[in-house]
Formats: sequence, C-alpha cells, structure tokens
Amino acid sequence: MTDAPFEVLGTPKKGGFLIIGDHASNHVPADVDLGIDAAFLNAHIAWDIGVTPVARLITQDARFAAYLGGYSRLVVDLNRDTHDAAVMPKQSDGVIIPGNIISLKDKETRLKRFHRPYHDFLQQLLSQHRPALILSLHSFTPALESTPQDARPWEVGILYNEQETASKLAIQFIENAGYFVGDQLPYSGKLLNATMNRHAEANNIPYIGIEMRQDISCHPDGQARYARTLADMCHFVSEQLGLCI
Repeated sequence: MTDAPFEVLGTPKKGGFLIIGDHASNHVPADVDLGIDAAFLNAHIAWDIGVTPVARLITQDARFAAYLGGYSRLVVDLNRDTHDAAVMPKQSDGVIIPGNIISLKDKETRLKRFHRPYHDFLQQLLSQHRPALILSLHSFTPALESTPQDARPWEVGILYNEQETASKLAIQFIENAGYFVGDQLPYSGKLLNATMNRHAEANNIPYIGIEMRQDISCHPDGQARYARTLADMCHFVSEQLGLCI
C-alpha cells in the first residue's frame, strides 16, 4: 500500500515549465490484480510509451520540471473524470480487463487511493509553483490492434480544448521542425482533456497537449529528437506569448 501515485522530476518553479505525464508508468501495485497477461503491461494499453525518458531528457534543463503518474492507466486512468466509466477501463483495444469489473465500493476505494491523491497534489503544486506554461505529454500507438486498417500517420498530435493560442503556435513550430502534425489528432482535446481542463484551463494556465507516436518515442534516437523539439517549442511559445521564463 506504499506505491507512490506520482513522481516529480527536477524542481518545479514559479514561472517555469511543467511537464505533466498522466500515463507515464505501467506499474501495477502488487495487491491490484487486473487479470491480464503481464505482456500487456508493456503495450500501449497500459501506458504512454516514451513519456518518462523524454521527460527525463527535457528536465535536464533546470527551467523544466515534470509531474508523472506512478502507475498504469489500467489501474486508474488519471486523464479521466471520476464519473467517466473509462476511468477504470473494462476493456482496452479489444483486451478485456477482468480486474476492473468491480463493485462501486471497490471502485471508490481505488479512486481514493490512486486518482484523488494524484490530482490533489497536482493542484497543490500548481498553487505553490504556478508555471508559466504546461506541457501535457502523451503518446499514441501508430495502429490499434482492434482496427489495424486505420493507421495513424501523424508523428505528433496537438490537443487542446478552449485555450487554443499556445497550441496553434506549437503546431507551427513542430511542422517547421519537420514533423507530420495532427491538429486534434489522433484524439480531440475537445472530448478527452480531463487533466488539462481541471488544472490548466480552470486556472488560466497556458498549456500545450502533445501526443508522440510510439514507434518513434520507443527508442533513444526518437526520444532525443522529441525532447529537443519539445523543449525548443516550449521556449518558442513562451516567447511568442510574452511569458516570463
């Protein structure tokens, strides 16, 4: 029962950059039985592949810090509201998750143990060390197992909801860096943006939602390129917005 719900890299600073990675880990606490083959924990359904190494590279710059979820999205999806049925997915990309077919009481216990501490601490962190810009960092599989015919060719996806200015600047920068960019692809931030809606938009903190493609973010060369581009992108956007970094 001592599993940490999050990890902090670097030192969060008021007016700095903060990376938030809701799905950075594939860890499952020893007393949580999802009822699936352990091999699935290395697949995209369990975590956002590449987020942690990219965040570690970026936070070598002291102006960046990172706040990373400490367990698999199959335990609790931190980028979902607590009332969302997918906060504990019963299936993901065609894989049934028997350990998530649980009672309302057990669901509330898991939310109290994992979901709420993560968001409560993030709220406290943002209050004490309000960043100038948030980088919400995710990754996506180039093709779902359940729909392999629907390939996802974008190398970077940009997600946002009501606040568009920072993301539109980011699209311009990343395209100029040579990436094939999907605006609101492969997901739409209008539909799935729970953490940023709650902690960035609700507090009027500029943010950029990034999805890296996992066949690139899974290996060191791709991670290094993503890290360089995203760090430079944050500096570019902050300068364009007149933020103090």
